[in-house]
Amino acid sequence: MLAKRLITAAFGIPIILGLILLGGAVYTVAAGLILGLGALEFFAATDPEDLGRNRAAAERPRLQQAARPFYRQRLPAYAGAAGVALVVAGADRGFDEWTAALALTIAALFALVILRGDPQTGLRDWIWIMAGVAYVGFLGSHLVLLRGLDDDGDWALLAIFATFGTDTCSYFVGRAVGRTHVVGAISPGKTLEGYAAGLAGGFGAVLLLNWVTGLDASAGQIIPLALLLPPVAMMGDLAESLVKRGAGIKDTGELLPGHGGFLDRMDSLLFTTPLVYYFVLWAVL
Repeated sequence: MLAKRLITAAFGIPIILGLILLGGAVYTVAAGLILGLGALEFFAATDPEDLGRNRAAAERPRLQQAARPFYRQRLPAYAGAAGVALVVAGADRGFDEWTAALALTIAALFALVILRGDPQTGLRDWIWIMAGVAYVGFLGSHLVLLRGLDDDGDWALLAIFATFGTDTCSYFVGRAVGRTHVVGAISPGKTLEGYAAGLAGGFGAVLLLNWVTGLDASAGQIIPLALLLPPVAMMGDLAESLVKRGAGIKDTGELLPGHGGFLDRMDSLLFTTPLVYYFVLWAVL
């Protein structure tokens, strides 16, 4: 498991770095594809038609490894993934286009369930799909907004790799010396020792990346961000753990060996990227 995790990271990190540095349409298309797949993983795990099975699974001592394959979905799920891609594309064009894409997605998904003509399942399915669009699409599209804040993608580099640093420190220290479990009902593997390491590692990663990228934000600007990012990253991780625990699954997918699915790898980023984006807009620029 650990070897697979390290091998996936060794291949994935250079690709992520290259996409951020390249920016432009290639970055946006990659973000849209990854977020679209993550949305499908979310829909597979939370499909209300499987609610009874999921609740029974959640009560078992051993969770099933992953949700059903992301490509075996009902029509509303594919429509929701398309809506996520549309919101990401809108973010690349500008703030007005981004909000217009979100509004269009909300209305179009309502139209879809209206055309099906089943009021008993229509509202249920609309809420289900909109949850995925908001969680994965709206939050995730900040990856594109953040990349557009500067020509070199330095703020995106800081947000993404400081988040990875937080997760990595928390994971390895928690595995090695973690003893005090703090949120066992939601994520039994998370420990106080791991969280402490994540806070320290994330704080250091923000300061280091501020220097390495040449952002050179002042101490009064970067230290508050370094204090905020690690706990927000942990909240993002716990949010997805809540989804998975409720669905009775260990991972949302199997596309990334050792990590699970794309949503498993992006969970913290869905929270930290908006944080960094608005922090830069309101406290730095």
